[in-house]
Amino acid sequence: MILKMKILAIESSCDETGVALYDTEEGLLGHELYSQVKLHAEFGGVVPELASRDHIRKTIPLTKKLLKETKIELKELDAVAYTAGPGLVGALLVGASIAHSLAFALGIPVVAVHHMEAHLLAPMLENPAPNYPFIALLVSGGHSMLVEVKEFSQYHTLGESVDDAAGEAFDKVAKMLNLPYPGGPAVAKLAEQGDPNTFKFTRPMINRPGLDFSFSGLKTQVLNTSKKIDLNNNQQKADLAASFQEAVVDTLLIKCRRALEQTNLKTLVIAGGVSANKRLREKLAILQNNQNIEIFYPRLEFCTDNGAMIAYTAAQHLLHGSACNDFIVKPRWRVDDIILQSTP
Repeated sequence: MILKMKILAIESSCDETGVALYDTEEGLLGHELYSQVKLHAEFGGVVPELASRDHIRKTIPLTKKLLKETKIELKELDAVAYTAGPGLVGALLVGASIAHSLAFALGIPVVAVHHMEAHLLAPMLENPAPNYPFIALLVSGGHSMLVEVKEFSQYHTLGESVDDAAGEAFDKVAKMLNLPYPGGPAVAKLAEQGDPNTFKFTRPMINRPGLDFSFSGLKTQVLNTSKKIDLNNNQQKADLAASFQEAVVDTLLIKCRRALEQTNLKTLVIAGGVSANKRLREKLAILQNNQNIEIFYPRLEFCTDNGAMIAYTAAQHLLHGSACNDFIVKPRWRVDDIILQSTP
């Protein structure tokens, strides 16, 4: 088993190009991130083909910049990692191709990283970091899921989205309210000016057993309500945004509390883009005080997609004797299906 390693990681699963360098003894050495928000803004959402082409343009220049700033040479690398899935297949192929090319040329291992595993381990980059076991709430544009994390690589999904994820619902509501892309932060900002008690929206699936999520019905309620108000009236729009956000946040909190109670665990990790939501963090702080639990978040810059979480996750796989030199891209990939591969 290799103990001292420098790992270069590439994240290209969707609309952000991230690279990072991680040292298993010194920690995170540096990272770079390029967001494609401006590229996709005029379309109101991510255009997969444009995303893939932009990853091609940005990945190598970002990598060169990172190596220069950290004063690390390619020959000093011990492994290369990349996001293998889930994500947009074209975007994933860019990162996979570059990572495998580098690893082959340098004669070093390559690690295929699960995107959601990296998100749930992102708080491990912080000090203090959570201890195993814990419950992880992963909330992003494409995923809403509760995962029981017993140990590294031992994951059990307790509940997940059966339709729209929380972040996806935020984006769709933003379009209803004629808000700019990206929709999630725009809705959250508008909600700060509104009264969350103005409109009474249901908290989806909280009266059913289990820990699955569904935000499609809530989205439809907001759509129907939006047709009854004056969308040119900023206060009415703000009240609608606040009421919607409150319903989503309450639903997430109820399911988190239920997951902790069912597993008798006292540690909760919150990760993914929606974990940066201010209202969610406010209400989680109340839950933390009332339930006497510990809650951990990644720093704000690591809530969204980034190379640092990929590098850290790859390092853990290598430290556990796991790597895979096969060319792997999995647009759909359950976190429960992660297995440790034997290092060649």
